[in-house]
Amino acid sequence: MAEITVYSGPNCPYCTKAKALLNKKNVAFEEHNVKDDPVKLSEMLERTGGRKTIPQIFINGAHIGGCDDLYALNEAGKLDELLI
Repeated sequence: MAEITVYSGPNCPYCTKAKALLNKKNVAFEEHNVKDDPVKLSEMLERTGGRKTIPQIFINGAHIGGCDDLYALNEAGKLDELLI
């Protein structure tokens, strides 16, 4: 199973939407609230090359991007192969 990390924050509709898709796919993911954890925020910024928007999603260490990027992968039929 893929290792998935989601950097998110509270009251974020894009975070909620991205997590809903991952839950629909029945995959486990590790979530970090970057609004409450400055260490995880720094980690996210380093891993994304400075992208500050949330969510930021990684699958098996590869930066997928945000919610729209995750949905685009799914619509293109490429998400399921990454989740194996």
